[in-house]
Amino acid sequence: MARVKRGVTTHARHRKVVKQAAGYRGRSSTNFRIAIEKVEKGLQYAYRDRRNKKRDFRGLWIQRINAASRELGLTYSQFMNGIHKAGIEVDRKVLADLAVHEPAGFAALVDQAKAALDAAKPAAAE
Repeated sequence: MARVKRGVTTHARHRKVVKQAAGYRGRSSTNFRIAIEKVEKGLQYAYRDRRNKKRDFRGLWIQRINAASRELGLTYSQFMNGIHKAGIEVDRKVLADLAVHEPAGFAALVDQAKAALDAAKPAAAE
């Protein structure tokens, strides 16, 4: 019976890892031992940053909404409070897109938020 040679499997596994490490600097892209460490670390970063990306975009949306609403006379927190009191359910992604691409539509939302805040003030004063 012939013996089993495993070179094909090992070579395929090494080639897969080195291919994933393409573009890395120095021996990280050619040497299997180093490449496997760098690829594993890169996958850890990718996993972590897929979650952090959501956080980063939410922050960006909030900055855009804040800048646009301040130009129209409301802070971000006042605007969001007015939007909720007006019963408008639009997420921050859409609000930020409106603020950037359709200033007139965003201004209409700010006016509705102001109206809702003004309507809520007399009830709080009594």
